[in-house]
Amino acid sequence: MQTEETSADWQRYLGPRGIPQALCTLSNGQAWLLLLFLAGLAACLFLNWRDTLIYGNAVITAFFLIATLYRFHLLDLSLRRKREIVLETGELVEPEGGWPHYVVQVPLYHEPHALRRIVRALTKLDYPTDRLTIQLLIEDDDEDTKGAFEGVTLASQFKIVRIPVCEPRTKPKACNVGLAEAEGEFLVIFDAEDRPDPDQLKKAVIAFGQSSEKTGCIQAKLSFYNSRQNLLTRLFTADYALWFNLCLPALDYRNAPVPLGGTSNHFRLDILKEMQGWDEYNVTEDCDLGIRLAIAGWQTRIMDSTTWEEACPRFGAWTRQRSRWVKGYLQTYLVHMRSPLHMTRKLGLGRSLHVHLLIGGSVLTQLLSLVYWIMVLAWLIAHAPNGLDPAWLATYFPGPVFAMGAFCLFVGNFLFAYYCGIACVVRGMGHIVPACWLMPLYWMVMSYAAWKGALQLIWRPHYWEKTMHFDTGENAP
Repeated sequence: MQTEETSADWQRYLGPRGIPQALCTLSNGQAWLLLLFLAGLAACLFLNWRDTLIYGNAVITAFFLIATLYRFHLLDLSLRRKREIVLETGELVEPEGGWPHYVVQVPLYHEPHALRRIVRALTKLDYPTDRLTIQLLIEDDDEDTKGAFEGVTLASQFKIVRIPVCEPRTKPKACNVGLAEAEGEFLVIFDAEDRPDPDQLKKAVIAFGQSSEKTGCIQAKLSFYNSRQNLLTRLFTADYALWFNLCLPALDYRNAPVPLGGTSNHFRLDILKEMQGWDEYNVTEDCDLGIRLAIAGWQTRIMDSTTWEEACPRFGAWTRQRSRWVKGYLQTYLVHMRSPLHMTRKLGLGRSLHVHLLIGGSVLTQLLSLVYWIMVLAWLIAHAPNGLDPAWLATYFPGPVFAMGAFCLFVGNFLFAYYCGIACVVRGMGHIVPACWLMPLYWMVMSYAAWKGALQLIWRPHYWEKTMHFDTGENAP
């Protein structure tokens, strides 16, 4: 059995702080496996290219089907059984010994327009200011944001933390600098445009107290305050409602590894420091940390408190954000596949399958969605009366393979759109439901963003495509 101690490939790619890092996209072992796979594929194509394409297509489609059915299982489970932490206002009673010290991190990079709003939002937090430190993480060469502090009066709980100018220029690098200075019992991250519920910190403290001692992180829910702005923000809101109100509570119920969201992650500070913070080379450092927490034996719980964000209202900005997420999921999956036996030994077979289906499966289904739409459409044209009848397509995309692909695309898209509608109702956003029937178009565009992110992993693996904000925050609750 391969172990962390005996896996040379695993040890070689641990960073200076002793955590697996995405500094290298592929380990030596993964690179050799990829070369062997490509050589074997080339040999099979040379010997019998027709059967190779048929069987290869069947295998890929089968995994696509399994990943889709897995998502259905999570959604159905969430509707039948929920384990998320729900706290009422009356339960927010000060613990014995008083409220613990809380550290709030806010990474700011070229966010001069957001500064006043985030300061105002965090000033509204219902938490004793003498037990609160709010770190505003500012890059040393970010003159725009530094200039925005002129005329802004910061209360005593705010602290400016200067981030040195060095590579990599990523959010997790800034958070790690703040983490080194952090003192207290709990830490949470908010983004520049966030509007957390005022009682979220108190809820997190009580939630930790009610949870197992093995709870290392509590994830609050995210939603958008500009959901009505246009069609894209409506569909994006439905997507988030599905993820945070149905998928994540199901993972909580299964005690599965949870890919964290980039904001509103509440940590026990000692555990976060024990985990050595975030991988500064991973562009979805939150997802990676969620997996590392699970591997280390810590649980992540979901809490029914909301942080309101700004949904990207423009296609270009949304595509850049989505492509970064896909690239980061790929980075995370490749990092933890450097030693799959190590991960399986730590998580157990069942919980490790969640990683394969949720992280690897999510990327694969997004990449294949557009491809299979095109192939199924071509197959239907080929078999239509008086159609073009390209016999080669029918040969390489035979009936059983078509049936699996058609189920995922037609039945799957219908059911996912239906579940999105349910999630919006659960979220209290019934006005989004009519737009949910256009979710298949949203997922087709998501497939384009996925291909962009996958290709960028080859050429610019650590490039951080910053999410643009459009100053719609005045409508925030």
